[in-house]
Amino acid sequence: MKVFSLISTKGGAGKTTVAANLSGLLADAGLRVLMLDLDSQPTLSSYYALSTGCEVGCYELITEGLTDTEQIITATVIPRLSLIVSNDRAGHLSTMLLHAADGRLRLRNLLPAFADQFDVMIVDTQGARSVVVEMAVLASDCALCPLPPEMLAARELRRGTLGLFEELEPYRYLGVALPSVKLLLNQVNANRRDTRLIMQSLQTTFEGDPHVSVCNTVIPDRVAYLNAASLGLPVHRVEATPSSGSRSRCAAAVMTSLAIELVPEWADKLCLATVNGRRLAPANSSRLAGHR
Repeated sequence: MKVFSLISTKGGAGKTTVAANLSGLLADAGLRVLMLDLDSQPTLSSYYALSTGCEVGCYELITEGLTDTEQIITATVIPRLSLIVSNDRAGHLSTMLLHAADGRLRLRNLLPAFADQFDVMIVDTQGARSVVVEMAVLASDCALCPLPPEMLAARELRRGTLGLFEELEPYRYLGVALPSVKLLLNQVNANRRDTRLIMQSLQTTFEGDPHVSVCNTVIPDRVAYLNAASLGLPVHRVEATPSSGSRSRCAAAVMTSLAIELVPEWADKLCLATVNGRRLAPANSSRLAGHR
């Protein structure tokens, strides 16, 4: 099971939107996907309609080590897409983890219980620095960091998000490998000059960095993502083909491109996936990951 966490210490970066749409696309491609909502504001937990109810969630998972599928996992209306809901609105998890001997490693130690049931886990986190976010990082294979192409967001990336990873470096001495970090430019308006400058600056800054890279795929600032959230659907179902006269890629092609970057071993499955008889992306989607 591969584990991806959505990390940004700045609110409004689009973590939940990316988590929901990436999860939905992977599930429609035939993968068994488990979403874990660790944000005390449980937006991901309400993104998709649920086909079953669940009285427990991330609080019981972390505090009690409850991993029984029937008790803690909720099925969504999207086939093969499941969820562990956020039910820690008061933020008690942070206090508990700070006083637990294995606090920051708690989630990492619980993951084997889900490894045989799911292909992918996608973890949504709050937009702030906290021990809960650090726990998610240490449990992940890859930390995906959405980044709006704004100067203030770029500055916060260095000070906040990447600073968090630097502070976790000592865990390497305990045999805990830190995840790779992928920066995902999100809500991009490519026509703005400052946007292009920030994109170029990020690519130059992290060129050759063994731990941090910039995704080739960028998520455009398009109304389809808002419409998809309103409908409670993954965006690739809402915008499966380019609109008439548009030169830009449709949302299905963009999200498929991102998925192929993150899980290239499943590229063939992603390219051949269909929803209601319609292919998610063109047959040459494997080439789109490097295209802007």
